[in-house]
Amino acid sequence: MKSTGTLHLIPVGLGDAPPAAWLPAAVQELAGRIPTYIAENAKTARAFLKQVGTLRPLQEITIHTLDGKTDARQMRAWLQPLLSGGDIGLVSEAGCPAVADPGARVVAEAHDMGIRVAPWVGPSSILLSLMASGLDGQRFAFHGYAPVNASERAAQLKTWEALSLKHQQTQILIETPYRNEAMFQALLQSLKGNTRLCVARALTTPDEWIASHAVSRWKTLPAPDLSKKPAIFLFLAGR
Repeated sequence: MKSTGTLHLIPVGLGDAPPAAWLPAAVQELAGRIPTYIAENAKTARAFLKQVGTLRPLQEITIHTLDGKTDARQMRAWLQPLLSGGDIGLVSEAGCPAVADPGARVVAEAHDMGIRVAPWVGPSSILLSLMASGLDGQRFAFHGYAPVNASERAAQLKTWEALSLKHQQTQILIETPYRNEAMFQALLQSLKGNTRLCVARALTTPDEWIASHAVSRWKTLPAPDLSKKPAIFLFLAGR
């Protein structure tokens, strides 16, 4: 079988923290020598590369921009050079590429083209928060965002809670930082008192804070400071 180049899935940081705190040295070194990247945002990709250090000047590194309009033909054109060897990096806006991330489409094209795909170790807010939650780490579901409309959001949270009770499955969701506090209050209002809720804020950064309590307990505590900070919410219904 003819060997190909490699599509490297390179994790990036979750917030303001030095790379040594969240990315192995070998992955930093690899990221610094890859000549071509695929990213959602070229500016943030360059900021990541500046953090880890590069063998060549940043302006000599090619960065292809992946967005909702990028079709399969364009992705295959970006990946085509790998059929003759070499390396291309794929990065996300935060955390691990292709996990709750449009980069999954690029990975799918690489597999269809017979190109080697290499995932590298780095931070995933989904797994880090699940590890720290004390909730069921064997059965879980990540939903992304809940509806913005308050009544629709409440109904969706109750539906996820029913699924959690039925399957004893941890439910995981995120929110945009400026709506975190509204989401936290919606969780307290929508979930049952014996449902266990974990809030994980600013993972891997100096502002990291994680707490896990029954909803009834949360209601007796001061609300956490979640304003304008990345956060992830997890809950498991109690029997």
